[in-house]
Amino acid sequence: MFIKQLYTNCLSEAAYFIESDGVAAVIDPLRDIEVYLELAKERNATIKYIFETHFHADFVSGHLDLAAATKAPIVYGPDTVAGFEFHKASDGEVFKIGKISITALHTPGHTLESTCYLLKDESGADHAVFTGDTLFVGDVGRPDLFSGNLQKEDLAAMLFDSLQTKIKTLADNVLVYPAHGPGSACGKNLGPNTSSTIGEEKSTNYALKAEDKEAFVQELTAGLAAPPQYFPINAKINKEGYDALNNVMEKANVALSIADFKQKVKDGAVVLDTRHANVFTEGFVPGSISIGLEGRFAEWAGSLLPFDQPMVLVTEAGKEEETIVRLARVGLDKVEGYLAGGYEAWQAAGERIDLIITVDPDELAMDIPHDNQLVVVDVRKPGEFADGHLKAAINLTLSDMTDPGNLADFEDTHNLYVHCAGGYRSVIACSLMKREGIHNLRNVAGGYGKLKETKGIETVQEKNVLN
Repeated sequence: MFIKQLYTNCLSEAAYFIESDGVAAVIDPLRDIEVYLELAKERNATIKYIFETHFHADFVSGHLDLAAATKAPIVYGPDTVAGFEFHKASDGEVFKIGKISITALHTPGHTLESTCYLLKDESGADHAVFTGDTLFVGDVGRPDLFSGNLQKEDLAAMLFDSLQTKIKTLADNVLVYPAHGPGSACGKNLGPNTSSTIGEEKSTNYALKAEDKEAFVQELTAGLAAPPQYFPINAKINKEGYDALNNVMEKANVALSIADFKQKVKDGAVVLDTRHANVFTEGFVPGSISIGLEGRFAEWAGSLLPFDQPMVLVTEAGKEEETIVRLARVGLDKVEGYLAGGYEAWQAAGERIDLIITVDPDELAMDIPHDNQLVVVDVRKPGEFADGHLKAAINLTLSDMTDPGNLADFEDTHNLYVHCAGGYRSVIACSLMKREGIHNLRNVAGGYGKLKETKGIETVQEKNVLN
């Protein structure tokens, strides 16, 4: 028996490859499927099943492309309705994979069709459970993402029952393999690890320790931040189907001359620059949005970029294909090419450029007492802001900057100092502000992590604020 977790950090997503005696299964694959095909080749195995735990909201799954490549059936749990051919598993249905088996456990709550998959080893003993978003390490899936006409309280109550009857009844030594790890917006506060055991979760996870349904529902539904705007879009794509990644790549992986690039922009294409944030600030094509590949790229791309507009890219040399694939993982398929030669070619041609001034925290500390037009813009999430922030700062989260109305209160006379936790999000924020014509701004290097250690900077904490 062979089990491999394939973890993608920028999405906090875990897919799984399982093999026994030359027969394999894949659980919750990403859209770029080559890794699963390569594993099957390495293991001299045939992929027999593609299991989906639910309609994912935070990424586009690779179920359709993998099925086309392998002829393996796509398996979803009970109550699934989809726009493509799949096998609807019944609760308790058993699937043989070589000398092992997988049993479908219908666990509605995160979504109606949510299903866990219990793996039994060669001896027939329970070995591991692949929990999707039903159970995380230290948390459970939020009940407000893709629920049809049901209220989040209704789904939370279903989740309580699912946990009590399908998960808590498993033995303590059964391994827990969830679909997400720390940083995922599919739960409220996921733990630091990407796997666990039933026993560990029974002793530490509030959701498995809960005995009272009403209290569980209240705790699970309280303080839920708004999900990223792309979540319902991705869930719909996963349910209804999508274009093959090869077709997306063929349209997107096209080198554009400067003239062609400029025409695309004139025709309405968004310019996305995926170079490192520190490189972007030193010079970029005017109007570009910075989302560096080095951070939580796919998540921020899905949250900030339009799905209904064409896009052209500026990337580091050799990163064009990676950028297209990572955008496709969240359903951003309208890329129409990339700037041949990158920013360097644009600059060498004498085209107009823009830049972002970056300052050290010490400079901000010196300016605060003497500049009555100074405005500190903290673009972190409300929970981060509440845990500690500059006394004079305003909190305008990066996600809220997609609405130009939220930037309308800034005056031309304001001297804006923009920061996040470490510098990645603040550069994105500065690029969005510049697109809206706000240019009197500075990016604070090192973000709040450096600011709170800077002499002359006064910080405060909020009280009674939910994260």
